[in-house]
Amino acid sequence: MAKEDVVRLFRETQANPALRETLNTAPNPEAFVKLAGQYGYSFTLEEWQEITRFSVEELEGELSEIPGI
Repeated sequence: MAKEDVVRLFRETQANPALRETLNTAPNPEAFVKLAGQYGYSFTLEEWQEITRFSVEELEGELSEIPGI
């Protein structure tokens, strides 16, 4: 289900700028995953990286800077 949640998160942040802005407040990748979990998206940092192929360094940028979001 993690893969589906990552895809769902991508789609939702494209349609919902308020959610994207909220997730952008996460100070680090771990906090981003935890914050996403509070909105019903269930995946680990490792799953996020595996599915999106983003490195930790890329996750340290704003979510809106990540391709596809």
